[in-house]
Amino acid sequence: GSFRLPRFIALIVADNSSLPIVHSTLTLLNSKAITTMRFSSAIVAAAVGICATSISAFTPSRGAVARSSPSITQQSASPLTQLNQYASATAGAINLADEYAQRDVYSMEEFATQYGLQKAPGVELYSDDGSDYQLITQQPIGAGQTCLYVPSDIVISSEKAYQEFGNEIQQAEQVLVQIDQGTSARLPLFRLMVKILAEYDQGENSAFFPWLNSLPRVYYNGVSMTNDCFSCLPPYAGWLTSTEKANYDSFVTALRQGYVQLQSVNDDTVTQWAYNVALTRFQEVWSPQRAKLIAPMADMLNHSAEPNCEITFDDMGNCEVTAMYDIQPGTPLTISYGDPTNPTPIFAQFGFLPADCATLFCKAMHLEPYIKELGIEFRELLIQTETGEIAPKVWDLFLYEILVNNDPGAAEAYFVAVKCNDEATKQQYQDQYFQYTLDSMKQHVYSILSDVDTLTAKAQNYDLNTHPRVPVIVAHNNLVRDTFTMTAALLEQMG
Repeated sequence: GSFRLPRFIALIVADNSSLPIVHSTLTLLNSKAITTMRFSSAIVAAAVGICATSISAFTPSRGAVARSSPSITQQSASPLTQLNQYASATAGAINLADEYAQRDVYSMEEFATQYGLQKAPGVELYSDDGSDYQLITQQPIGAGQTCLYVPSDIVISSEKAYQEFGNEIQQAEQVLVQIDQGTSARLPLFRLMVKILAEYDQGENSAFFPWLNSLPRVYYNGVSMTNDCFSCLPPYAGWLTSTEKANYDSFVTALRQGYVQLQSVNDDTVTQWAYNVALTRFQEVWSPQRAKLIAPMADMLNHSAEPNCEITFDDMGNCEVTAMYDIQPGTPLTISYGDPTNPTPIFAQFGFLPADCATLFCKAMHLEPYIKELGIEFRELLIQTETGEIAPKVWDLFLYEILVNNDPGAAEAYFVAVKCNDEATKQQYQDQYFQYTLDSMKQHVYSILSDVDTLTAKAQNYDLNTHPRVPVIVAHNNLVRDTFTMTAALLEQMG
């Protein structure tokens, strides 16, 4: 069929410690994903017969795995899809001291496969440098086909973490909300961070050790930046990145009150890494309750403004990656990390600029009160990166600011026209005040260009050994400069 059943029958006969594999397989059989898989009835009957004798649910959790279940590395392994020169030859504790330590992604694949991971034929891990990994397919995948299935047993869930840590995490969350009321919306992320720290503390005794050891050590997002970095970014990017760092600081302050027993909580390197793992690898669900989840292997999917896959979770917490349309051999499997029309939040959260971003925010942070008043979303205030063209809402915003400061009556009428989508009335005011709006827009664009050049020059003076995120910052600023240079040329053509 389109999926292969793990080779587990011989393992069960030889060693009862392999029973968790059967449980994961039966969980899979009971899920929606079975509609895309075909199994031999004889094998399934054999599995059910064995399981009827002895089986219990297995859920990796703090401490329980180390005491009651054999180490994952001691179990017989299902064959990996592919091994290559990047596979790690040695095992050991997670090395965070070396940001460029080898990522052992193939042991992670083995671990996930043992606990029920299923991949469509041809789906495999790929890296062209041994550092950055992604999933690609070497065989065609049809629209609607399941590309990847990750059973709930190995999905890390904020809700499971909340239940696992009980009163400890409840007390820590109370402290967190007292620090900043705004963090209440981020409690699921906080719970993921706690779970990751707890599993890190267990080292190789953690059932999730192979997954943890497969993760990047170095990140380039807002949490990883310094105040010097923030000062080298335009206002919008600086605000988003510094806000992410402030959220992290609040999390750490709450954890260091000691309510949750974590050995590594006072190690800044470990806590920042755990926060970044949670921040950059979660998926969010809203039913049956709001939660953040991380599915090993599915978290290897890269971003695209035009993704070819989507990730869903069923009510049991099983993860399914489905093709949105036909995918040809040799194609990376991708999802969307965020709004492709506004890449700066992606930059702040994930630490990279999408290569296929088509638009940028207009950088008019000085007009934020008017943005809120008009009810305009940041994603509507865009400039095209290929042409420099300005979105209509940007013109609305700049004209409204002029009217508020010069003609309150006209401002009220224009406000109503914007809220009611009265294009005829809007056009009247735009024609009447066009030159004023154009001059204001020019002043803003040239101001951004001047600021970006200054900020970039400042960033380039930093030592890369102490400020390794400078290249990412410069790349962001260069994109802004190139886009706004085209915008300035267009504005000059208008008068």
